[in-house]
Amino acid sequence: MIYVDNAATTRISDRAFEAMLPFLREQYGNASSQYSFGVKAKRAVEHARKQVAAAIGAEPSEITFTSGGSEANSWVLRCVAETYRNEPIHIITSSIEHHSVLNACYALERDGSVEVTFLPVDATGRVSLGDVKAAIKHNTKLASIMLANNEIGTIQPINQIGAFLKGQDILFHTDAVQAVGHIPVDVDDLQVDFLTASAHKFNGAKGTGILYKRSGLSLSPLVFGGKQEHGIRAGTENIAGIVSTGFAIEESVSELAEEAKRLRSLVEVTVEGIKEKIPSVRVNGDTKSCLPGTVNLGFDGISGESLMHFLDLKGICVSTSSACTSGKDEPSHVLLALGLSEQQAKSAIRISYGRYNTADEARVIVKTVCDAYAKMMDVL
Repeated sequence: MIYVDNAATTRISDRAFEAMLPFLREQYGNASSQYSFGVKAKRAVEHARKQVAAAIGAEPSEITFTSGGSEANSWVLRCVAETYRNEPIHIITSSIEHHSVLNACYALERDGSVEVTFLPVDATGRVSLGDVKAAIKHNTKLASIMLANNEIGTIQPINQIGAFLKGQDILFHTDAVQAVGHIPVDVDDLQVDFLTASAHKFNGAKGTGILYKRSGLSLSPLVFGGKQEHGIRAGTENIAGIVSTGFAIEESVSELAEEAKRLRSLVEVTVEGIKEKIPSVRVNGDTKSCLPGTVNLGFDGISGESLMHFLDLKGICVSTSSACTSGKDEPSHVLLALGLSEQQAKSAIRISYGRYNTADEARVIVKTVCDAYAKMMDVL
């Protein structure tokens, strides 16, 4: 099998896996217990918190562990709405956000107390700072713009938006699930108040997310109960997952520049190889300001879903859209936002390379995609 759907999830790294194993069996203590067995678990959680904080330029006290990126995204949006529930609230986001942000916004709109502006993007998938400025109202309380898109890999000008919003008394959140561990991320450079991430996107274990909250800001509890996670997320901690997160992010950040260069070369081999045989292939998104290993390709005249299934039969795993919306016969909301037609949006596949992919695999993918395209066009 050749797995190139790393934007959906990644294989856990050997180091992260080995680090978490003791906390599943030998060191299974509850981190809230006061005896030494529990204290060891607590120390492991706090060590992971330090590892995560160091990786994104934060303080350990600013890091809260969650069950994943979707939970963290919903938490931020719902908490801001709750904080200002006695007054009209306006939120700014983009039309290409992950569904954990979009659906949370839709739910808040249905409640009737929140108005949401969904910003357009240009043909490369970038949000305009000018559009952000133009969308601001007297009651704008939050802007939520993702750092990097999960379908096309386009990186947003978060630092520019953050610099502008800093003096506007507007909270700023970025969904950095696809970015953390793959491109440099520093919360001070980005000038964000909240940042969310997910361990399984950077070779950690599934079921653990990260919420960065700038010091001085408050969040109402997500879960009521005990005093875990600074008293705002009750429940016994997922010690093994948290430990895995710390080691995975530390490992990813330490190899960032070298790995990004290698992944970009795999994307280049793929795009150039396919274009040689299929000149009409279209790269959807920004080819310059983008994640190093993600490329979204459009093959006009055929079905991206059919191509995905053909590749699956050959042992190659790609996707047609976000894993959260796969299985639905709907065009990608991201690709439609770029200005593509419904037919063009349905002709696309996403290839997302990761740590364990090789140049030989990229060449196999090129040949298999080109062969599949030729056969599908012959049928038509």
